[in-house]
Order: sequence, then structure tokens, then C-alpha cells
Amino acid sequence: MSRINLGQSAPDLYKKVAELDALAMQKVQEAQLSEGFAHLLKLRASQINQCAFCIRLHTQDALKTGETAERIALLSAWRETEYYDQAEGAALSLMEAITLVAEGQVPDEVYEDALPFLTDAQISAVEWLAVVINAWNRIAVSSRYSVKP
Repeated sequence: MSRINLGQSAPDLYKKVAELDALAMQKVQEAQLSEGFAHLLKLRASQINQCAFCIRLHTQDALKTGETAERIALLSAWRETEYYDQAEGAALSLMEAITLVAEGQVPDEVYEDALPFLTDAQISAVEWLAVVINAWNRIAVSSRYSVKP
């Protein structure tokens, strides 16, 4: 069954999401979070949302920005490794909680755990990144963007 491609059916809205993405990445840069780690955050949300298109895209982007294959490969089990520092863990927890918001509110503990390791600007940047990647995931999944070798 073919699906409506949201990017093609409403290019003006698609462009606005792309603009929002650029603004979120600007916030990431201003908050002094690395671009590579931003792609890992996007990748983690995409894994949770099972968005193959975005998983492939952000894996490639993370590699291009210097993230290692090990950090990418271990991302879904990040809590079980020593590949991510405490600030990165706090950001990943926040990304996961926002991505899984359908399961309930973002827990206060997630914010409390982040405060010693992330600045307000970094928390805000991660939250905006979560908003944007979750929008992208829904665009790609609902449009069934093709993922072929």
C-alpha cells in the first residue's frame, strides 16, 4: 500500500520542520553540546520510535562528526557501559523520557538527575532536540520513508 509522503504533500510544513531542526541545532551549539552527541541523541529517540530512516541517517551523521562506532553500537544499552559520561547520561535520560511521554509525564527525577551535570541551556537544547526528532520520526514513519541498502 502506498502512503502519502508528507514532505511532498505539504512542502511548506516540511520546510518549517527543517527550519525548527536548524534552530534546535543552533541551541545545541550555543549550549556547547557537541554536534556528534546531538546526533546520538537523535539516534536514540529514533531507535525508540523504530524509525529506520532516521536511525540510518543519524548513524551516518554521527560517524561524520567523529562519533565512534562503539558509542553508536552501544547506544541502546548506554546505561550498561562506560562509554558515556554523566552529563551525556543525563541528556540521554531526558531524551528518552520526552520520547516516551505517552507512557506518562517526564519524571521529576529525570530533571533532578540532570541538574548537577547539565546547564539550563543544555537541558533546553536537549528538550528542543527531542521535540524536533520526534516530529521527524513521525513524518518518516507515517510516510513509510523507504530504507533500502
